[in-house]
Amino acid sequence: MKFIHTSDWQIGMTRAFLSQEAAARYSQARIDAIRALGELAEKHHAQFMVVAGDVFESNQLSAQTLSRALDALNSVSVPVFLLPGNHDPLDASSIFRSKAFRDQARDHIIVVENNEPISVPGLANVEVVGAPWFSKRPAEDLCARALQALEPAPGVTRILLGHGQVDSLSPDHSQPGVVSQALLEQALAQGQVHYVALGDRHSLTNVGNSGRLCYSGTPLVTDFDEVDPNKALLVELDTDTCSLTPLNTGIWEFQALQRDINAPEDLAAFAQWLDAIRGKECTVLKVGFTGSVNLALAAELDALLEAQSHVFASLKRRARTTDLAVIPDALDDNAIALSGYADATWKALLARAASDDTATDALRLMYRLAGGGREK
Repeated sequence: MKFIHTSDWQIGMTRAFLSQEAAARYSQARIDAIRALGELAEKHHAQFMVVAGDVFESNQLSAQTLSRALDALNSVSVPVFLLPGNHDPLDASSIFRSKAFRDQARDHIIVVENNEPISVPGLANVEVVGAPWFSKRPAEDLCARALQALEPAPGVTRILLGHGQVDSLSPDHSQPGVVSQALLEQALAQGQVHYVALGDRHSLTNVGNSGRLCYSGTPLVTDFDEVDPNKALLVELDTDTCSLTPLNTGIWEFQALQRDINAPEDLAAFAQWLDAIRGKECTVLKVGFTGSVNLALAAELDALLEAQSHVFASLKRRARTTDLAVIPDALDDNAIALSGYADATWKALLARAASDDTATDALRLMYRLAGGGREK
């Protein structure tokens, strides 16, 4: 038996650091990932797909976004099990119970609404057991509740579909909804279930040593701290063996980096590195700079970032980690020709620049406006 384990599609997600143009492409890419997963299912002969929570970013989506997502889901040729998670719980406003969803979703789209085992269409003796969320803040371990009344069924292969942080990875054990890793491993050992498909963690993560307890990660990167996003898992499973194969599902990249700039050759190396990146239109960069430069080099850096920002999905200076000292020198003073009030202002700002960042910023602006460093 083969199936695709995926999670955290969060259809409808937006990113504030993206321009309107890039944000539209990013939102569409999240829907395109559904079609990509369907194609991977066909390519690898997977017989069904499980989505371990957070299918949608929220229960309030535009009609257009929902219709496009369901059109993509309807194109998938295998049964797809959707688990409501913390972003899209089965509460009074649930998108899964909306008329638009019910009218448009085809029969092979199966919403997991309770803890009852669900037979996988077309497969004998294969069941999915889910732990859906009914609110954004559950009062208990939902996976534990799903397992509580589940007896081993000889000859039946079961997949537990859960969402949330296991206690071994959670930073806050005080939350009542934290999932017990030990309980999941016990259920696997006793044959209650044979694979646990988890969602909520956006990085591909194998939990424990059983090889049957995993987070698939998100099929399209959502943040800079995700270790191994843009993935899904192909699971080959029977009661005795389990094989996991990571599958690539997305091409967007989010990178946070630091660069040390002290000399023209440092800036040239950074420019060369930027130029070598492929798929800039799907690459989001935030860069922190450290070092010490004069006004001329600072102006070149500003000009480089401004020019390249039009090519990348997003390219921004990382203010929190930037500590780039701009120290005017004699070369800066000689590079521009000022007179009268402008010259007096320049000299006054130079006198204050050593102890006043605002004065340094004003000098950088004056330098650029006066054409400093440009060939005459």
